[in-house]
Amino acid sequence: MDAMQPRADEEGAAPAGGATAAVAVAPAPPAPWSTGLFDCFDDVGNCCVTCLFPCITFGQVAELVDRGSTSCGASAALYTVIVALTGYGFQSIYSCFYRAKLRAQLGLREDPCPDCLVHFFCEWCALCQEYRELNNRGFDMNIGWHANMERQGHAAAAAMPPQMQPGMTR
Repeated sequence: MDAMQPRADEEGAAPAGGATAAVAVAPAPPAPWSTGLFDCFDDVGNCCVTCLFPCITFGQVAELVDRGSTSCGASAALYTVIVALTGYGFQSIYSCFYRAKLRAQLGLREDPCPDCLVHFFCEWCALCQEYRELNNRGFDMNIGWHANMERQGHAAAAAMPPQMQPGMTR
């Protein structure tokens, strides 16, 4: 018997006649980040790149968080345009949404404070931490989403269109 299916004598079990009942599963609690916010020197090369060109690190993170739907170059360019047009600080509004998206995808805690505050006050440290998190989870940050999927053997899944559910029409 499947562990996710309730037994017939349990509350929430499927009623007779083939109807199904929903089974609520509690989500896992958020996990800690693999490195701290201020562990920038764990990867000195990335720390130096981020200090000089934060747009590059942001672009690399954004491409993986967006699962290849936006390129590193496009994200980095938009980040740079925001800085050029508004001055330093407003790009943190843009980048904090990627931190929130990354946390949701990986099940990470909002730590040490809300994402937008982390990015506003510690932009470079936040970008370095996000870079390290993805790197520690096996992503090669220099090759992008599609090459990472090919390397991990997920090429067919990454390029395959979504499946239509039975009965769905256009």
